[in-house]
Amino acid sequence: MNPFQDLRAMVIAELDALARDGALPDGLDTARVAVEPPRDSRHGDIATNAAMVLAKPAGMKPRDLATALAERLGAREMVTEAAVAGPGFINLRIAAEFWQDCLAGLLRAGADYGRGELGAGVKVNVEYVSVNPTGPLHVGHARGAVFGDALAALLERVGFDVTREYYINDAGAQVDKLAYAVYWRYLEALGDAISEEVIEDFLADTDLEYRGDYLVPVGEALVRKFGTKFVDAGSDEWLPVVRDFTIGMLMEMIRDDLAALGVHQEVFSTESALVGAGRVEAAVALLERNGLIYTGVLEPPKGKKPDDWEPRPQMLFRSSDFGDDVDRPLKKSDGSWTYFAPDIAYHLDKIERGAAVLIDVWGADHGGYVKRMKAAVKALSGGEVELDVKLCQMVKLLRDGEPVKMSKRAGTFVTLREVIDEVGKDVVRFIMLTRKNDAALEFDLAKVLEQSRDNPVFYVQYAHARCRSVLRHAEEAFSGVSQDPEALAAGPLARLTDSGELDLMRRLALWPRLLEGAAEAHEPHRVAFYLYDLAAAFHAFWTKGRDQARLRFLLEDEPELTAARLALVQAIAQVIASGLAVMGVEPVEEMR
Repeated sequence: MNPFQDLRAMVIAELDALARDGALPDGLDTARVAVEPPRDSRHGDIATNAAMVLAKPAGMKPRDLATALAERLGAREMVTEAAVAGPGFINLRIAAEFWQDCLAGLLRAGADYGRGELGAGVKVNVEYVSVNPTGPLHVGHARGAVFGDALAALLERVGFDVTREYYINDAGAQVDKLAYAVYWRYLEALGDAISEEVIEDFLADTDLEYRGDYLVPVGEALVRKFGTKFVDAGSDEWLPVVRDFTIGMLMEMIRDDLAALGVHQEVFSTESALVGAGRVEAAVALLERNGLIYTGVLEPPKGKKPDDWEPRPQMLFRSSDFGDDVDRPLKKSDGSWTYFAPDIAYHLDKIERGAAVLIDVWGADHGGYVKRMKAAVKALSGGEVELDVKLCQMVKLLRDGEPVKMSKRAGTFVTLREVIDEVGKDVVRFIMLTRKNDAALEFDLAKVLEQSRDNPVFYVQYAHARCRSVLRHAEEAFSGVSQDPEALAAGPLARLTDSGELDLMRRLALWPRLLEGAAEAHEPHRVAFYLYDLAAAFHAFWTKGRDQARLRFLLEDEPELTAARLALVQAIAQVIASGLAVMGVEPVEEMR
């Protein structure tokens, strides 16, 4: 059920009628015809751009076409007013009966209201978080985690077949540096079993990059498993063991952090497995067969002085053929792969697993990497697979307006788990979706717990709790009024004629269209915006009822009107709960 699709179908039907009458040419492409709420509700309930997008192919002036179409639409029983605005937009007012029927359909659809078939089962791979396993997650990581998780839920809601994935970068120099730091914690954990000089000698020879206390338990776990086995061993013996052990423990920590945030991914891919299986060589060979690899010399990067640059022949991928700024090297001067090469192999792996759409959620600091990755996916798939990279800006963590400092490598950062423990999973998830992913976000640990309209988490949750409160009181006071959705849908909904009631019904009718638009744009924040606006409209109507007794939800001497308003309240609670489910937030039954 999608009311706005029905309204669009009405517009298309009248365009077809104009074509049959000879007023329009046959076969006009109506794909760009849209029906949507106008920016200003005073102009009408819906607006269409039909005349604007079809005038040129029809060989007409937009306003002339709009006038002819508006005349036909105005004759429809469900249209109470049709007016041409500006150069050719058409604003329509829709009869109350249409919105009342939409409410009935919503109640009958239940939890399935808003589920769509836009995705048609197309396979989508959403890769998100993918933090290097060098420590616990901090609040900045939460943004990509929540964004990716909500986007996956949104895509599933409209019919896509979604895989949630985490890519573990467990190969390379950074993980080796982590292993050295853990080896130091291992030596410390041995205590009196070794001399102090052993630790001092190790520190003298090692430039430690990771010194966080979160590595202490890893060192202790190594002692429990291996005892003093690695004290006198060379790094060639202990390094691979410590590295794998550390990655395993830290990934378990990361999984626990994600679970606390309500994030559960089905697939965890590792760089080491791809490299070990020869997938990098296979991906490069595929590009070579397609004539996309050559040996060449790159120009110096921008900002490099000639004496800073050593021109040398390299294995290059023709990424500039696919929209990148320059061709990209796949091998370093020592013959090892660049970071880009395993990433190409990883994306080929996702393509070969059947994904038709790839979505990567990255931190904003990876923005310079987007073009080359898009070029690689286009080359690997022959242009058949789409890659959309969503960049998440940094989160500024505050407490009462003052910055809370974070430094992952120094070990002084505020962990995600600490934030969840302080404000709760649902608050973290909701706040992370109150801005578009590429906009800066401030997260104030004090303000997100305020009970005010300025706190969107509270405001939306309060709307749901108020709805549930009304329904509970109705159950106690009106034993003769059924709250069964089917009975409510069959009730006297024609009694809902107040402007506030009509406004709420129109907003509820918009929910399926909102879901589809947010899914197509890969913008889950639209759900949070919609819920806030719906909550604001509901709270406004509640306030009117406090001032005007006839607008209250429960009227002892008006059982029919009470039943109709209970239907509206039930529908509002249902849509808020559905929206919160997409966001991964639990609706509350009552506010404490």
